[in-house]
Amino acid sequence: MKISVVRNVLDANERIALENRVIFDEKKIFVINLMSGPGAGKTSLVEKTIMALRNKFRIAVIEGDIQDTYDADRVAALGIPAVQINTGSACHLDGNMIRDAFPGLNLDEIDLLIVENVGNLVCPAEFKVGENFKAMVLSTPEGADKPAKYPLMFQESKVLIINKMDLMPYVSFDIEKAKRDALGLNKGLTIFEVSCKTGDGLQDWFEWLSAQIESFRAS
Repeated sequence: MKISVVRNVLDANERIALENRVIFDEKKIFVINLMSGPGAGKTSLVEKTIMALRNKFRIAVIEGDIQDTYDADRVAALGIPAVQINTGSACHLDGNMIRDAFPGLNLDEIDLLIVENVGNLVCPAEFKVGENFKAMVLSTPEGADKPAKYPLMFQESKVLIINKMDLMPYVSFDIEKAKRDALGLNKGLTIFEVSCKTGDGLQDWFEWLSAQIESFRAS
C-alpha cells in the first residue's frame, strides 16, 4: 500500500514568513511579534511603547483579533498607522495574513512594526510572521504556572514582559517561580517586570527595545 506523506502546514508558513523577512530587511523595518493570553495587557503595552518611542521611530501596528476593531481603534487614536486583521475562528496570525496587510501600510515609512497577535497561549508561538523576535506578555493575575503549562510560548520568545506588577499585593503570583521556570525553558530570555498602569519598569523596556532597533538599522 502506498502511503502519501503530507508536508507540514508550517512549511508553507515558514516560506512566506521568510519572504516577509526579506521585505522587512530591505526596508529596514524592525518587527516584533507580540503574544500573550487574552487580557494580559498587550494593547496597553503597545500604546505605552508608541507614546515613548514615536518621536524616535516611525511606528505602525498590525492588530490580530477574532473579530472587531477595538484594539486597532485604540492605536489609530494615537495617530499611528494600524491595520486590523480579523481571523474569524483562527487563533493566531500567520505569514500570509501579515503579507495581506501590506497594502494597508506604507512600508517605506516604518521603522518599527508591532504585530499584536491574537490572544492565545498556544497557536501564536507556532507560526512565524517574518519578525525579528517574538515577545510575550504574562500578567500577574494569570498565575505563575504558565511557563510549565505553555512551554512553547516561552521557548520561542526572546523577551518576557511580566505585566500588572501593581497587582502583586492582591494576587497569588510567585514571580520567582515564574522567572525560574521560564528561564529553565529558555536561558536566553530577557525579562522585564512592568506595570502599564503605573508605568513602573517600562523605561527599561523602552531603552532595551530602542537599542535593538538602532542596532538592526545600523547593520
